[in-house]
Amino acid sequence: MFNTTFKRTAVAAAIAMGLAGSAVAQETSSSLRGVVTTESGQVVSNATIQLRDERTGSVKTLRSNEQGTFSSRGLPVGGPYTLVVEGPEGRTQVVEDVYLTLGDSQNVNVMLERQADMERLSVTGSMTSNALYGSNSPAANFNLEDLENAPAANRDLKDVVRIDPRIYINETNAGDIQCGGANPRFNSLTVDGVRMNDNFGLNSSGYPTERMPFSYDSIEQVAVEFAPFDVQYGGFTACNINAVTKTGDNEMFGGVFYDYTNDSLQGDELEGDTINIGDFSEKRYGFNVGGAFIEDKLFFFTSYEKLEGSDTFDRGPEGSGAATEVAGVTQADVERIADIAQNVYGYNPGGFPASLPVEDEKFLAKLDWYISDAHRASLTYNYNDGYSIAESDGDSDELEFSNHFYERGSKFTSYVGELYSDWSDNFSTETRVGYSELDARVSPLGGTEFGEVQIGVNDATVYLGADDSRHANKLKYDTTFFKLKGTYLLGDHIISAGIEREEYDVFNLFVQEAEGEYRFGSIDDFEAGTPYAAIYESAAGTNNPQDAAAEFAYAVNTAYVQDEYYYASMDITFTYGLRYDWYTSDDYPVNNPLTQELYGFSNQQNMGDQDLLQPRFGFNWFVNPDLEVRGGVGLYSGGNPNVWISNNYSNNGVTQYQAFRDFSGESLFGVPHTGDGNPIFDIPQEMYDEVANASGQGPINTMDPNFELPKEWKYALGATYTLPDDYILMADFLYTDKKDAAIIYNLGLEQVDTAPDGRPIFDEMSTDGRDQGDDFLLTNVDGDSGSQTTVSLALSKSHDFGLDWTFGYAYNKAEDVNPMTSSVSFSNYTNLATANAQNPGVATSNYEIPHRFTFKANYTKELFDGYNTVVTLFGTRNKGRPFSYTMTDGAFGDVAYQGRSLLYVPTGLDDPNFAIGTDGDGNPFETAAFFDFLEESGLSKYAGGIAPRNEFNSKWWTKVDLRIEQELPGFMDDHKASAFFVIENLGNMLNDDWGVLYEASFPRAVTVADVEINDAGQYQYNSFRDISNVQSRAGAPSLWSVRLGVEYKF
Repeated sequence: MFNTTFKRTAVAAAIAMGLAGSAVAQETSSSLRGVVTTESGQVVSNATIQLRDERTGSVKTLRSNEQGTFSSRGLPVGGPYTLVVEGPEGRTQVVEDVYLTLGDSQNVNVMLERQADMERLSVTGSMTSNALYGSNSPAANFNLEDLENAPAANRDLKDVVRIDPRIYINETNAGDIQCGGANPRFNSLTVDGVRMNDNFGLNSSGYPTERMPFSYDSIEQVAVEFAPFDVQYGGFTACNINAVTKTGDNEMFGGVFYDYTNDSLQGDELEGDTINIGDFSEKRYGFNVGGAFIEDKLFFFTSYEKLEGSDTFDRGPEGSGAATEVAGVTQADVERIADIAQNVYGYNPGGFPASLPVEDEKFLAKLDWYISDAHRASLTYNYNDGYSIAESDGDSDELEFSNHFYERGSKFTSYVGELYSDWSDNFSTETRVGYSELDARVSPLGGTEFGEVQIGVNDATVYLGADDSRHANKLKYDTTFFKLKGTYLLGDHIISAGIEREEYDVFNLFVQEAEGEYRFGSIDDFEAGTPYAAIYESAAGTNNPQDAAAEFAYAVNTAYVQDEYYYASMDITFTYGLRYDWYTSDDYPVNNPLTQELYGFSNQQNMGDQDLLQPRFGFNWFVNPDLEVRGGVGLYSGGNPNVWISNNYSNNGVTQYQAFRDFSGESLFGVPHTGDGNPIFDIPQEMYDEVANASGQGPINTMDPNFELPKEWKYALGATYTLPDDYILMADFLYTDKKDAAIIYNLGLEQVDTAPDGRPIFDEMSTDGRDQGDDFLLTNVDGDSGSQTTVSLALSKSHDFGLDWTFGYAYNKAEDVNPMTSSVSFSNYTNLATANAQNPGVATSNYEIPHRFTFKANYTKELFDGYNTVVTLFGTRNKGRPFSYTMTDGAFGDVAYQGRSLLYVPTGLDDPNFAIGTDGDGNPFETAAFFDFLEESGLSKYAGGIAPRNEFNSKWWTKVDLRIEQELPGFMDDHKASAFFVIENLGNMLNDDWGVLYEASFPRAVTVADVEINDAGQYQYNSFRDISNVQSRAGAPSLWSVRLGVEYKF
């Protein structure tokens, strides 16, 4: 949607030649087509068109057909390109400075004039153009200049794509990319045709690795497509992020960079509070170089990048000076807990570090071979290995000792080969073969010898020991990809058809509580060794977690056909086609006969019989020289994380078993343990034996035998209008209608009663002593699955004195039944606020950002002769994330037990459903404070009913980033050095009250009251929770930081 450097002169030149286009989505390339006519409008057949890439010297020779049409596919992005068009009568036209955009098809209509009138025409006049001219769908395109000038403090694509107001980067959760209010797990990321998104679905960032898996300097262009109507696009329902890497050319080019930051270059005050940042430093360095092994024939490009840095942590007890202090946990509390851990249990839990070191390394190499004028091949290799230090439980009411943190790392390798061939003027093919593999690792900082401990302290929880989800956790998967596509020019039609196959092979070891999990109600209980819950899980029969690993494979097969028709007299392009996806798999979960016995169907379900036909239609119409209209409709599916499928293989109820004990009245120190007999280091012998003797009694995760592929219909309409004085106005509307959305259903609950406000009350079923509340079904929403509506506007202007700017706004309304925020069935089921866990109904999505404004300005000036000074300013302001007000859920038979039941809002003291109770200390419910809060928060408008999910929003947030770069002399001619700095959150640097982010913590449910149902059938409100911390301050995104750097280019 954004490209602030678009020149009206480029538009005028383009319109003079009938420049148009449609999103052809070649994924790694661009295309060009046109019609040759005479001055009188007659089409010219058999005209010769020479298309030259000025970077590499490669030349393609084309001929126009009987309709005067010519076409070329599989072209490298960027430019410049030059077209020399010669008619049969010797008339000639030269078109220069054609720049191609990733995934777009540029229409260049050439009018052959008399030789005396011939002139050279420039299509773009510069290497940049308006990102949506020629597209038939809402999109955001970013070229090399955008990438180089962006205030990219993280050297990540996210720093660039956030310029579009429809894209929100969640800076409190690994920087996940939220497109138009959709779950980021439904995005797709491809680089040179290889899918580099998190195929398994574990990482919130959307990357398979800890950071962007390729070097920032290796990228030539990036496109974000929200609803591409080309049938080649698949495997996503949110947005498709597509990047293509640089290629070498005849002139050697490249560069080196180094940047640095440390604790002295970061803010340490928020709203008058001094923040304990801690000592840290971070540096990054790398190089990139491209050129020709054989001029005009064989080209290379390579890049390398290394990070030696630190992850910072902003949480601590009250009075610690941390940016985010956990209410209810004092310094004395954590000191006592550490003392007990050390002296009673013999375990060092660690501390509360402000930073810990991390590393990341990336390398890319690419070869481009121009075999002949008709054939071009490329080969790309990419490698990334890096790790970060992660907190396991970081909600506003949770505090972790550092040995509960874990190192999360991965090694990612990919290979892709491509071959583009022109077999005639009318027929071309594209072949692509790709392979990638991921080896992920997680390692608790304190090792796994000591199990997880949770200690209740007031309304908060303190964690120590190895995080329960990292006790036995290993992931490896590989992906193999093949594509064959043919394109045929038939008159005014470009007909394309293709087949694709993507194979996934997964190994996933995930056994929680394999070293034990112990939940203590208080510090005193921890000292006494009396947890109210002890959980141990391992492979049934063997107690070897490796025996519970899941291994499975499946393939997604695709066939598609499409016609692109250009009606020259109206300057309109229609694109329409069909895409068919079908899944194949021979791997099934281990059979568990109990599933058939209890629920009437087999747990041996897989994706092997899923298929979907997806029609698409799009158009692009240049109504007049100033107005372009675009739109379309299409069906999409994909992006569903494999981890949801993997759960059915891992948690089949046979290979894993979970033992549970309540030790409230009995100390761990008084029961036999395995090994050396040390509590928490070793497992209670009784629980260990229970797992050893278990058979088919574990929790069951399975797939509905009638499961359907989730899908979404997308409807789009947009326009680009050139206003007087060269202002560019763009507007887009996108509506998404969700169908058959994936949800988790609890098989083991039955409704037994109805609550005072009409919501259901459930009870956990049990068969032969086996509780069924942890049996979950991956299924589809029955009925309305929700929708998304996005309206976006952008106004841009490029001034002759070096200033380019863009102002953008997006309105978003997103609704879903379950946001499906997690990788685990239990968490997906429980991590949402609801009044009916079994049928939540459509409500505002966790991912909705209702209003977002963006502004980007780029100013270039030669303050020193021949050396540019470039200043880039980027600002954003958005309404905060949605959240819900809830009450405790024990009264409703919910298995969550985390206060996620939507709040019943009483009308007053005389509400027949309202009764006053007392808390655990005998104190009466604070009615005055409670009803005052209902008024102040806006809850009172729901009096007499249930407060809806996510109808409240966190505070607005404003953030401004600044980048300044000064060019400097190089060591040789045509070489230039530069020095730069980036300020992230400039507002906070100017005033520590500015730029501060507040939001309700995950899972966006704020528990207001402890409630039960009394014998009179009323809600009895026993205690009013502390509501001073409804929205927590997020330290890292709020503090300003500066990064200094130098770069040398040749």
